[in-house]
Amino acid sequence: MNIQSETLSKLNSRGKNPRILGFDELRRDFMELTQQQIEAFDKDGYLFFPELFTPEEVKKLNEAVPQLYDRREAYNVREKGSQAVRTNFAAHLYSAPFARLGRHPRMVKPVEQVFGEKLYMHQFKINGKMAFEGDVWQWHQDYGTWINDDMMPEPRAMNVAIFLDDVNQYNGPLMFIPGSHKRGVLKAGHDLTTTSYPLWTIDNQLIRQLVERAGGRERGIVSPQGPAGSMILFHGCLVHSSTSNLSPWNRVSVYLSLCAVSNHIRRFKRPEYIAHRDFTPIECLPDDCLLTDHPVDLLWGNGMPNSALETSLEKIPA
Repeated sequence: MNIQSETLSKLNSRGKNPRILGFDELRRDFMELTQQQIEAFDKDGYLFFPELFTPEEVKKLNEAVPQLYDRREAYNVREKGSQAVRTNFAAHLYSAPFARLGRHPRMVKPVEQVFGEKLYMHQFKINGKMAFEGDVWQWHQDYGTWINDDMMPEPRAMNVAIFLDDVNQYNGPLMFIPGSHKRGVLKAGHDLTTTSYPLWTIDNQLIRQLVERAGGRERGIVSPQGPAGSMILFHGCLVHSSTSNLSPWNRVSVYLSLCAVSNHIRRFKRPEYIAHRDFTPIECLPDDCLLTDHPVDLLWGNGMPNSALETSLEKIPA
């Protein structure tokens, strides 16, 4: 659901003119979802916030990406048969701009409102769907991986994504099947070969059925697109995918997977840079933190610890 027009209406109804509001006042008004927005999220499984972050804020983040992608570290997963980065993991632990983004109220507060409790960072990634080289992400549910690999008890976690590039129909935008989150956890197979990153994927026949039930050619698949700085919030069970990027335009996006603290994972099967083990509640920074270089601690500022590579099949206590 596109909430921009609704937010303008909401501000007007309070006697405010959104066209002359200061930046901080307008952005803070986004942070409390209206009942209509909550109902739309429940129905469709996602909300879309066009241009929620300013060009100046996006510039701060984009300036940090090349140096992160240049690193030869385990947390940089490259495309199959290519040196292009598919996903950079855990940048909030060693990059100050992304540490600030990971505690930004525009990304965190709406999810806190939906779940009704504090959150921790389950996963942080910068997906680089690079021009000509960005590979597909097959149809999947994120919670399918979180339950199968991480033993996350319930789908009380969701993704919040911010576009660092303009997203259009050509550079591999996200595709959602609206309402598919209401089907719960779907049967999935572990695809270890299609791309460089293993994924629990949904078979084509079930996708056909889900798309038809969601509206077929009319609305069975939707694809939020817009300028850099736009943000998407989507349910952990929402079925989604993206095609390869054969265009000359990058489509880099940041994804925060935020989980209710009470719902923390119960197994460390995956390395810590992929599925985090610190369940400390996120404390938000001021709204202007990206522009003021607000001080942040970088736990991996001196390098990723060896323990982040250790894994276990043992179940941990609740």
